[in-house]
Amino acid sequence: MANAHVQMKPDPCSFIIFGATGDLAHRLVIPALYNLAAANLLPERFCVVGIARKGMASAEMSDSLMRGLRKFATRPVDEAVAKRLFECVTAVEADPSDPASFDAMNERLERLEAARNTGGNRLFYLATPPGAFLPISKQLARTGMLAENGAWRRLVVEKPFGTDLASAKALNTALLKLVDEHQIYRIDHYLGKETVQNILVLRFANGMFEPIWNRNHIDHVQITVDEKLGVGHRGSFYDATGALRDMVPNHLFQLLSLVTMEPPARFDAHAVRTEKAEVLSAIQIQSEQEALYNSVRGQYCRGRVGDTEIEEYLKTPDVRPGSTTETYAALKLTIDNWRWAGVPFYLRTGKALAVKRTEIAIKFKQAPFAMFRDTPVDRLSQNYLVISTEPTEGIELQFNTKVPGPTINIDGVEMKFRYKDYFKAEPSTGYETLIYDCMIGDNILFQRADSVEAGWQAVQPFLDAWKNAGGRGLQPYKAGCEGPEAANALLTRDGRSWRKFG
Repeated sequence: MANAHVQMKPDPCSFIIFGATGDLAHRLVIPALYNLAAANLLPERFCVVGIARKGMASAEMSDSLMRGLRKFATRPVDEAVAKRLFECVTAVEADPSDPASFDAMNERLERLEAARNTGGNRLFYLATPPGAFLPISKQLARTGMLAENGAWRRLVVEKPFGTDLASAKALNTALLKLVDEHQIYRIDHYLGKETVQNILVLRFANGMFEPIWNRNHIDHVQITVDEKLGVGHRGSFYDATGALRDMVPNHLFQLLSLVTMEPPARFDAHAVRTEKAEVLSAIQIQSEQEALYNSVRGQYCRGRVGDTEIEEYLKTPDVRPGSTTETYAALKLTIDNWRWAGVPFYLRTGKALAVKRTEIAIKFKQAPFAMFRDTPVDRLSQNYLVISTEPTEGIELQFNTKVPGPTINIDGVEMKFRYKDYFKAEPSTGYETLIYDCMIGDNILFQRADSVEAGWQAVQPFLDAWKNAGGRGLQPYKAGCEGPEAANALLTRDGRSWRKFG
């Protein structure tokens, strides 16, 4: 996460994309590379190598990626910038089931690097289904392509990183036999968002916040990631995954760890990632009975989101008949450490909901009310600090003030900071910062093995409890609403309520 005022050019390198013909590469990775090129933040000596299982000419791959850029670009495409980027695209065929293809790939890379003078530095980006992570990595290691002999070699792995605690541990163990931890970049695009990165700055660079960032002043924390879209054409993947696996151990826990971590001794990758791992390890591990009591899972029925009619989840193509996969999940968690003892954390995420939003709402404790006993005041508004990334990136503070007039009347007001109002930032995919950090070797925004495993350990009781419960407890909710009614009860029984949007 480099300082924007001192951003340096990365070392010369080859950017090697496995799954270059897939949706992720076209929709996010290539548009992010283009945005970096437009900002003059790609290496001077650079090449993009697209790996595909079936033979494809370099010109054909370049044309395909160019069409993807025109479709998914976040800003108007400068033809000169695009031309320079796609001129350095080379297509290479490689298949993990054919070891010889990786030997040939290595030879091609060496010839290409000599021609491009990239110094042998290689960034391998696995934009592939999770089942391909290990087979590809094994072939890269077998051929020596992950060995750092005077040049750096880095491996970028997309989520999901495992499907439960056991599989995450197994994948970590297997990868760490092939490559060192410092070479692995477990990427989560949520951490590329400016507001998410700003959580650390907000907390640790402002003396007004750090003294009150604890159980003495904070009543509870809500983390919400709501999506308006249904499952769409991802029925097969989603039905095997569900909302909990898809969002909580990665996206929501990344937000949770940034909000709750202790101040690092230094602002470097090791110190920050150590504190994040520590706080995730401090999440109280619940029994299955506790997990059922402290969670809600739902599945959407037919409904309307805006002008779009959404069919019920069970009629989605490739979803199993009678599936009990959840499309909505809400959890209550606690953190067993000195700072957060007794503070509940409420997390929720779902598909086909009324609005698209991602926010962290920090609710401060009620101020003493006694001094207003002999005035017309009959209530105080709630004090929230709200950090939003969707639909608008910004920070909002809700507090009480006196209404103008001769009597004491109090009302809640809001102070809003919006990034777009203060900074002229070009629209981005969220991947630009992360890809740039991969190339300069800064892994502060990437998960370490211990963080991944701590996250899965915390959600495992919920996975087990829901599996054993089958369809019992699965709450239906109408597409276009705010989620199942039972999610409200998760807070009302504690005398609290979800923050309303808007």
